[in-house]
Amino acid sequence: MKTPGRLSAAIEILTDFDRRRVPLKTAMADWARGNRYAGAKDRAWISGLCLDVLRKKNSLGAAMGDDSPRALALGAMRFLWAVSLEDLGEIVAEEPHGAGALSDDEGARLSAEAHVTQGQAAHIAGDFPEWMAPHITRALGDEAAAIMSAFAARADVDLRLNTLKADPEKSLKALKTVKGEAIPILTTAARIVAPDPAERAPAVTIIPAYNKGWLEVQDLGSQIAAAAAGVIKGAQVLDYCAGGGGKTLALAALMENTGQLYAYDNDARRLKPLFHRTKRAGVRNLQVRSPAGGEGLDDLEGKMDVVFVDAPCTGTGTWRRRPDTKWRLTEAQLARRIDEQDKVLGEAAPYVKPRGRLVWVTCSFLKEENEDRLSAFLADHSEFSMSSVIEQIAASGTLTDDGRTALEQCATPDGALRLTPDKLRADGFYVAVMVKA
Repeated sequence: MKTPGRLSAAIEILTDFDRRRVPLKTAMADWARGNRYAGAKDRAWISGLCLDVLRKKNSLGAAMGDDSPRALALGAMRFLWAVSLEDLGEIVAEEPHGAGALSDDEGARLSAEAHVTQGQAAHIAGDFPEWMAPHITRALGDEAAAIMSAFAARADVDLRLNTLKADPEKSLKALKTVKGEAIPILTTAARIVAPDPAERAPAVTIIPAYNKGWLEVQDLGSQIAAAAAGVIKGAQVLDYCAGGGGKTLALAALMENTGQLYAYDNDARRLKPLFHRTKRAGVRNLQVRSPAGGEGLDDLEGKMDVVFVDAPCTGTGTWRRRPDTKWRLTEAQLARRIDEQDKVLGEAAPYVKPRGRLVWVTCSFLKEENEDRLSAFLADHSEFSMSSVIEQIAASGTLTDDGRTALEQCATPDGALRLTPDKLRADGFYVAVMVKA
């Protein structure tokens, strides 16, 4: 496909997304099934433009004076992908695959050097839904618009160096072919910088080091959250909401295949990838407890040194990678997540033994899903008290001196961490550690 056809396809997919409010991947897949001539590079280009439009939807709409899919796609091409006005005019006017010649108003607006966000309302400058402004301002304060601008940027490819299979130095050498570099925050973290908008990210999963299990694709924020488990070598650890197992594998590496690690999720389907991932990563101390097999957790009550709760949440922290989700989120969904979080906390707490730790993690920066939930929990569970997350991460042995300095900027008054991309170029996470008396 040539650029005019790709741009027209992106507009078509964005129109379908607006109409159905399905995940962007679903809209992309439905389009691809009807357009099988589109190759992998075509799909990557189209997906990249759609994602960039959804990252900057409000500010692009303000710049164009129009928030239609066509206007947003044109604005993204001009202001985010730096296509000249002359070239863009030729692209849309090409027959028969172009999207149609520019109107006078479009030409005038696209002639600007950039779309300016200064002086705009926070939800426009920060590119988030207007109904969320009170929630976001409450969590991020006066810096809300600036921080949310970082959530509207492209995300890097972050990697965890799996010490169960190879030394970090050896893994880093293997990453040179895809331009991977160490992240000076954790000793086991690496990063591949996000490519230019129209290019595909390096195919990390096809390099030999990945398939040998030396590497895992995992956001830096997720790695920091796992390290909050602290010293767990030889311990009894329960990953209560294990899902696909990204943090489970990180916990296993911290344990150095000693002690016993249990992975559980009330949705057995989410556990399926963990079995293959465990073998590739060289994990030997894991028991997967699946409700599909009738395997419960009753025998673990009061025996766990650490219960790790990666709780269900709205996923506001993942908006860099999944910008479509911020336009699909509703107040009703937020309310449902809050109810689920209260339930999960109450269910997980009994497994913690005296002097054990309950680690709370969400990929959300909202106070409604974090501080409010923990306050309610602590009011009913006086045997638990907050502990410093930074000290737990330092005790794990993975935190660098630069990393401590960086995390101190993210610390909350009660010792928890609120991670945001403006400080770490990581996804948004909230991490808290509670100790049982």
